[in-house]
Amino acid sequence: MKALVYGGSGQRHWAEAPDPHVVDPTDVVIRVDTVTICGTDLHILGGDVPEVQPGRILGHEAVGTVVETGAAVMTVRPGDRVLASCISACGRCRFCRSGSYGQCTSGGGWVLGHLIDGVQAEYARIPFADLSTYPLPENVTDETAVLLADIMPTAYEVGVLNGQVSPGDTVVIVGMGPIGLASVLAARLYSPAHVIAIDKAESRLRAARQFGADITVAPGDDPHPVVWAASGGVGADVVMEAVGTPESFELCTTLVRPVGRVANIGVHGRPAALHLEQLWSRNVTITTGLVDTRTTPRLLSMLAAGQFDLAPMITHRFALDEIMQAYDVFSQPGDTGALKVVMTRT
Repeated sequence: MKALVYGGSGQRHWAEAPDPHVVDPTDVVIRVDTVTICGTDLHILGGDVPEVQPGRILGHEAVGTVVETGAAVMTVRPGDRVLASCISACGRCRFCRSGSYGQCTSGGGWVLGHLIDGVQAEYARIPFADLSTYPLPENVTDETAVLLADIMPTAYEVGVLNGQVSPGDTVVIVGMGPIGLASVLAARLYSPAHVIAIDKAESRLRAARQFGADITVAPGDDPHPVVWAASGGVGADVVMEAVGTPESFELCTTLVRPVGRVANIGVHGRPAALHLEQLWSRNVTITTGLVDTRTTPRLLSMLAAGQFDLAPMITHRFALDEIMQAYDVFSQPGDTGALKVVMTRT
């Protein structure tokens, strides 16, 4: 088969790779029908995730058709159309039993495209299939479903739930890439008073308004007076970091009110300063998190019922064998306007 293979920092190749097979009785093998690229894949290519070794097939977001199942798999069978979660869960370890699937200690967690071969390929092995794949309703398209593999659960769990967004809150989200936009959409489910979007690109602020941000901060403008005006002069109840740079994290800590919450979502490859000399007396809560995907069934039900629409997130479409071009487009959003790109089997 063909697959997107990591060749070391900055190197990727659409190349021949061994066909996957069931290894453990809890595995399934899927034919990949629709797949996308995550910002984390770019972090891997940038050298920010040293655990990923050259030769690894990248990717952790896919929709596919089951072609082979292990003997212990109970919930799906060959021919089923499924969402493959970015997180694999054994269901038995201490963390999985509490719903913290991202911290699985029995070979799960974030392993696809990280510690084992991923899904940017013609076929993929999915471990722990009973908790890591989800049969799809007929009225949910592959393109929309693939956005529930990672970005929507990440925004919902690591941003909105960790940040404890409540009705009437002033919510600030720094970074309007796909995760930031999904965070706008997810925050709106909780009826905040304001959702303020901050980004350096006007095109992404336009997208933020489309997804429900009622206030945006123009590139180059100081966000502090905007946040203070919207919040009655106290600062934001919840600030979400959705970039993954020291500068964006440090900005978030200056926008939050006393007894507020900073929810870090971004993937960080460099140290960020934590100014405890300013924060210690303000009762600020800071959370971090790798998504657990424990809310994927809930989000899938809401998507099927039309409670939110992710389709506008997709800006570019390619055939699966055009994935090298898709990476070029996705990695240059300032020039291409890319939000989320999808590749589909032809």
